[in-house]
Amino acid sequence: MKIQVYSFLLLLILHACGKKQETTKPVREDITSSVYASGTVKAKHQYQVYTKANGTILEWLVNEGDAVNKGEVIMRISNNTSQINKANAALAAQLNNTEANKIKLAELKANIDFSRAKFLNDSLALKRQQSLWEQNVGSKVDLEQRELAYQNSRTVYQTSILKLNDLKKQLDFLAAQSKNNLQLSEEVLSDFEVRSEVTGKIYAIQKEVGEMVTPNAPLAVIGSANEFTIELQVDEYDVVKIKVGMKVYISMDSYKGELYEAVIKHINPYMNERTKTFTVEAEFTKSPQVLFPNLSVEANIFIESRNQVLTLPRSAVSDDNMVTKADGTQQKVVTGLKDYKKVEIISGLSETDEVMLVQP
Repeated sequence: MKIQVYSFLLLLILHACGKKQETTKPVREDITSSVYASGTVKAKHQYQVYTKANGTILEWLVNEGDAVNKGEVIMRISNNTSQINKANAALAAQLNNTEANKIKLAELKANIDFSRAKFLNDSLALKRQQSLWEQNVGSKVDLEQRELAYQNSRTVYQTSILKLNDLKKQLDFLAAQSKNNLQLSEEVLSDFEVRSEVTGKIYAIQKEVGEMVTPNAPLAVIGSANEFTIELQVDEYDVVKIKVGMKVYISMDSYKGELYEAVIKHINPYMNERTKTFTVEAEFTKSPQVLFPNLSVEANIFIESRNQVLTLPRSAVSDDNMVTKADGTQQKVVTGLKDYKKVEIISGLSETDEVMLVQP
């Protein structure tokens, strides 16, 4: 009853306006479903360069557009304190190595040789005095003096050996400690040399010589010289339709009228809460000869296609499943694939049915 009243009112309004309602009929044709996305071109392995230390830029060893190798020094930062610390560590390492302490070691070894000779001499003198004492020759005082001299020389000899061993341990410790300090100073100083993490190209230099830099400020942009990827931003409602390996058709403002092919390589599973989008990465299978990072692109990600199916213009379908026939009656339909112009009609209409187009 409500549908009949609605149809009557619709016809009455159309008649009152004196305008002829535009109509159409379903047609059989191919239809393709795709997801639209926008994005930018990125150099493969593209990243922003940062320093690990605070300081002043001393020199750039590269220019924008230069090729670089992985591990190559591209910039140096000035920091006198770290250089002085390294020099002091080097001096300490040189001072505490075994080679530099040969005189101390030789002196202790000489003391050991001397105390050993005296110890052996006092030992022989004690034996002789004991032999005489057994023959009732000499006094008790002489024997005791020989025993005391023997004990003293033995103690001095043993102490000199301990001193040598202790010095060796101390020198080994100081040498190792100084070496570690020197290595640490060199590592700290290496933070003042910025190196490229990839083999590629210098796309941008963002700081000048003489400027102060911190670990939070980007210094440059580096990426692959010849390989590029496409970063697309896909709406959260569409991302579930996308799979790795799907074809992508790319258009670019820099190449108007041209269409390039790509393929989905990676879907980032984390959604940007601010934009409600997912980052999807694609790679060109057919690309322009010249590309630069951050070129804007528009993409249609191919989802599915069907051949010779019944379709209607999207403007003829309201609420996703309702059409109005030419006589004003409402008809519920089952829809399938959709693109930006048309929609597949699975059931509910035939090719002979005439339906109205919804006026914008």
